Amino acid sequence: MSTPPGDNDPIVKDPTWMGYVRGIFTELDKEHMKAVANIDLATYDGVRTHATDIYVQTSSGNMPPGGPAWSANREKNFLTWILDKFPIGTALPQTAPPQAKALAPNVRLRKNVTALGSDEIALLSKAFQGVMARAPADPNGYYKLAAIHGLPYAYCMHHVQPYNPWHRYYVTLFENALRSVPGCESVTLPYWDITSTSVPAVLSQPPFNTYTVPAGAPDFPPGFYPLPYATQRSSDADILQNLQQYGVTSLVQEALGASRFGSYDADPTPGFQQPIIYAHDSAHDSVGPTMSDQNVAAFDPIFWFFHCNWERLFLSWQTLVGGTTLSGFKSTLDGDVEWLDLALDPWQATSAGVVAEPDIAYDQLATGGVEALHDKRGSIESVRSFTIAPSSRVSVRVKNINRMNIPGTFIVKLLADGHEIARQAFFQPRTPQTCATCMKVPLVPIDFRVDLSQVQGHKLSVAIEVPQLAELGKTFPLKQAGSPTINARLLLEEA
Repeated sequence: MSTPPGDNDPIVKDPTWMGYVRGIFTELDKEHMKAVANIDLATYDGVRTHATDIYVQTSSGNMPPGGPAWSANREKNFLTWILDKFPIGTALPQTAPPQAKALAPNVRLRKNVTALGSDEIALLSKAFQGVMARAPADPNGYYKLAAIHGLPYAYCMHHVQPYNPWHRYYVTLFENALRSVPGCESVTLPYWDITSTSVPAVLSQPPFNTYTVPAGAPDFPPGFYPLPYATQRSSDADILQNLQQYGVTSLVQEALGASRFGSYDADPTPGFQQPIIYAHDSAHDSVGPTMSDQNVAAFDPIFWFFHCNWERLFLSWQTLVGGTTLSGFKSTLDGDVEWLDLALDPWQATSAGVVAEPDIAYDQLATGGVEALHDKRGSIESVRSFTIAPSSRVSVRVKNINRMNIPGTFIVKLLADGHEIARQAFFQPRTPQTCATCMKVPLVPIDFRVDLSQVQGHKLSVAIEVPQLAELGKTFPLKQAGSPTINARLLLEEA
């Protein structure tokens, strides 16, 4: 992403933030300006707000500090960006570096679970069995670790900005517990590639097939589930069918193709985070009864292979957009970056400290077939030029769903003439009104990306289903869900 300053800087015809400007500031520039003037050169808002001052300083030779002055061409490119009204643009896909054959001793290599040899599976099994055998009160035991995510401790970090860093830290915490089992110090957690065409057979073998929450588990609230509680899954065939019906692979591809990070509820620019969370939520529901229930999902051993893959996808996207460092990641953000410095419950780690993962590597990063990154939006600033592709997709948003009234994970379906054309799951606890994170965002959207031909000229409607209410009928009254509204938009791209 970064282009060192020098006399050979080429003239850039249409410089943008993502394609050029974010890469012209060195780490020394960013550190100096943050310390001296509290200007964050890693962010679009920081540079845009102070662009004129930056240009004056660089053109007079006073900046950057301690480094070579900008070339005349670099000054011209930056001025062009200002005169063009600060276009954001899109990133150029970075080439994912091949994984080193000989990794540094402190780097953990996580592999596709299907690539493990028999000795590796045996060692992994030993590690899982060791963690599962520990007392429920042991902080490095399976029960205590899984209970962080669901009952009884219920640290929910979904549909909010720290979703990716929180789960990344959580996965590494579990991996550390596996490595604490004597003889398993070199174990790394494998990933299940959710876009593959099969569910790895090893995940149906003990100890990876099930876990039982023991009777008398500490702090586990009575009434929700009779203990002992054994985790349950759908059949492999049903899991694959569900993943296809939700379009999880398409959502992953959309996320990997996004140039900006965005946010779950971002309107009009969802970026990476919204489709990756959609894919995550729908994949959870696809796996079956336990994984679709946030209260107990992490007790199913498949959860850890499943979530290792989401962290791989996050790192894959970071690599594609040049966001594997903190400053590189911040350059992909819109607006607020303060959330990066907040502590991740229940730990003292911050998102800023977790975004960069120098000690973790994967045997293969994902690209999703990405050839060009994009940022498709429902609306755009009036100073921008924009295009509407001939095959433009339509964004249909079900807006202001009051999830506080919905008991657990729910499914929103988009219907055309009474027939389902798209569905999306929303992963949440059974009592969202008692969840601190959920209560901060009580009204949530669900967006569908559909072809214009699927909706044009058809009678459209939406329905909400709640799997936990199957015995009472799955359909949930829309009025009870806050009578959500519908918005439909063609998706635009900055020209």
